[in-house]
Amino acid sequence: MRSIYADGLANIAGANDLATLEAVRVRFLGRKADLVLLLRSIPELPVEERPEVGRVGNVVRKYLESAVEARHAELETEELVLGLERERLDVTLPGRASPLGHLHLVMQTQREIEDIFTGMGYQIAEGPEIETEYYNFEALNTPADHPARSLHDTFFIEGEVLLRTHTSPVQVRVMEKQAPPVRIICPGRAYRRDSDATHTPMFHQVEGLVVDERITLADLKGTLETFVRAMFGADRRVRLRPHYFPFTEPSVEVDVSCMMCDGDGCRLCKRSGWLEILGAGMVDPDVFRFVNYDPERYTGFAFGMGIERIAMLKHGVNDLRLFFENDLRFLRQF
Repeated sequence: MRSIYADGLANIAGANDLATLEAVRVRFLGRKADLVLLLRSIPELPVEERPEVGRVGNVVRKYLESAVEARHAELETEELVLGLERERLDVTLPGRASPLGHLHLVMQTQREIEDIFTGMGYQIAEGPEIETEYYNFEALNTPADHPARSLHDTFFIEGEVLLRTHTSPVQVRVMEKQAPPVRIICPGRAYRRDSDATHTPMFHQVEGLVVDERITLADLKGTLETFVRAMFGADRRVRLRPHYFPFTEPSVEVDVSCMMCDGDGCRLCKRSGWLEILGAGMVDPDVFRFVNYDPERYTGFAFGMGIERIAMLKHGVNDLRLFFENDLRFLRQF
């Protein structure tokens, strides 16, 4: 009995992992262990030896079981410490940087345009993309037979409800609620039935409107010159050409001197030295009558530009569709 006890303690203390300890437990305390077999054989011993053998055997079994439990707890703690050490994170090492997104080039350009005009005292106004014919056409002095009001050019939803073809309806909505002076820009999405290298069915515009007493075409030109030089560089020149828009009179198309050839003529400007960037003009007095402005007292100018057009000219993009194809190789350049 004494040798079983000593041998068991030695083997338990020498177990270096839980698997070895379990094997030791089975060897000394399992069903076929010498100690267990000895205790089972007590009825076969002489009567006078049975009490002493039973008492000593149970004490040895109790001590061996306690030793196994204690060693088991020690080995569990050791394995936990080793596991934590293996899994330890060195927080002083530089982390793995996740790829960061950024604003789309169209939105970057829109923000830049907004910054330029808010710096000149303009406020930003927004309105619904689903509009009515009244706000999109009629209140902007666009006649019923104008081609823009046909199914060929405009996305009609139902009846007189449509997707706005420009952000000019926002100007009408603002003038309905606000007495002059008015100085706003209206950025947002617009929709037209058109799709090629320079047109998409959905595009972004910034429309501008100024209404006050004694506003002239010279104010419009000065405003656009300030914008063009802030957007394209201090050396850019501006040219106004006569044109026609239903809601302005007189109307002009605005060109900027080519940034590639500085006006000398190249492929980008088709040898003209000029690039068209936007349309503008003095607000037609008939538009003022729709919003109850006195055209004898107030005058104003309006302008509108495609944000994609501005981005293409500034960054040398030759196909409008690149903005919407989500090719990361293209987008990451900006």
